[in-house]
Amino acid sequence: MRVLIVDDEPSIRRTTRIAVESAGHTASEAANGARAVKAATEDGFDAVFLDLKLGADDGLDVLDRLTKLRPAPAVILFTAYANIATAVEAMRRGAFDFIPKPFTPDQIRSVLAKVGKAHALERRVRALESDLEAGSPPVDLESTEPAMQRSLQIAFRAAETPANILILGPSGTGKSVLAREIHKRSLRREEAFVTVNCPSLSKELFESELFGHARGSFTGATSETSGKVAAADGGTLFLDEVGEIPLEIQPKLLRLLQEREYERVGETVQRRADVRVIAASNRDLAAEVKAGRFREDLFYRLNVIAVSLPGLRERPSDLHRLADGARRYFASRAGKGHVAFSKAVVDAFGAYPWPGNLRELRNVIERAVILAPGDTIELADLPEQFAAGSQRTVAVGAPVTLDELEAEHIRRVLALSRSLEEAARTLGIDPATLYRKRGKLGLP
Repeated sequence: MRVLIVDDEPSIRRTTRIAVESAGHTASEAANGARAVKAATEDGFDAVFLDLKLGADDGLDVLDRLTKLRPAPAVILFTAYANIATAVEAMRRGAFDFIPKPFTPDQIRSVLAKVGKAHALERRVRALESDLEAGSPPVDLESTEPAMQRSLQIAFRAAETPANILILGPSGTGKSVLAREIHKRSLRREEAFVTVNCPSLSKELFESELFGHARGSFTGATSETSGKVAAADGGTLFLDEVGEIPLEIQPKLLRLLQEREYERVGETVQRRADVRVIAASNRDLAAEVKAGRFREDLFYRLNVIAVSLPGLRERPSDLHRLADGARRYFASRAGKGHVAFSKAVVDAFGAYPWPGNLRELRNVIERAVILAPGDTIELADLPEQFAAGSQRTVAVGAPVTLDELEAEHIRRVLALSRSLEEAARTLGIDPATLYRKRGKLGLP
């Protein structure tokens, strides 16, 4: 953690700094309240040790200003025994804890450990809130297909090790779901699981999103940002669609993997982060390496344990169970009680190639549950492509909607393009926009 020590006595600052740095943290100092608030505003700190008696400054006034920062640091007060009542009042006003003077190095290290645990709990709560907001059906990681069973065995066997894991497979096969499950089975399960959606960020913003930035490092950087790496410290960093990472950023990611070090944009300060990296890609990264679009050394660093997820069309024996689980989930969420599939729907599901895999399956079933007028989902409740014998053509001038025409055009351009960026250039849109449209349409 980054720690600020605020005390008007140099000897106290020096003693505290030694204790902080001996615990593996970095420390800065300030001799008065004005310098403390300025440093905390500009640089950001995880914790602040603050003396209640700062010469002419009132420590409680400084506390009020520090606790209004966003994000606010954990403020630990230094106080003499005679000021315990004041320290308790300060905690009511937002202080994290207090340490009576004189103090020992063990007391400093102990309270910093408490701050670390509090930060880890906050990250865990945010991760759980993210899970709830996703609103996805319960995770189903069982399979009767040998290829899928082998992949799951490899993933779960490696989960409790610190090894980096690379999950490969077409879009919609559940790579992010598997990554979360690996984290839950790892020794880092109580720490944060932080996702970076690589295609959703421009080249200019990617480095800042990943590593953070200093205030004023670029236009619009009005405050300091910690970045996803710092948020994942102690936990798992999931790089979704890692093949989309800009080539210019790849050496910095490689440094993080090799040395556990990184720098924020606009800074020269070396920071350390203990993160376990899980990466996922729908690309053939070995082919990307040969084409010069992905660094070979980064590929081998990520590819310590490789797990390949087959597409849904390669898991016919799992299809009915997965569809049934999604049906029950979405029916319950829609307040419809019992909803069943007709035989025609079951047959149509078995004949359909499912290019969007699990994501498409869930989207189709959620739509069908909502549209079904009764307690049975019929073929008419499914999208057009499931209708038996349908010969409807989606083409310019045909009696189709603009949304259908757009979806078909995007599908064909993606099929003919070597990469998402190439498809985006053809379509004349940003890669991040195409990534969102592709997911919404359930396209591979």
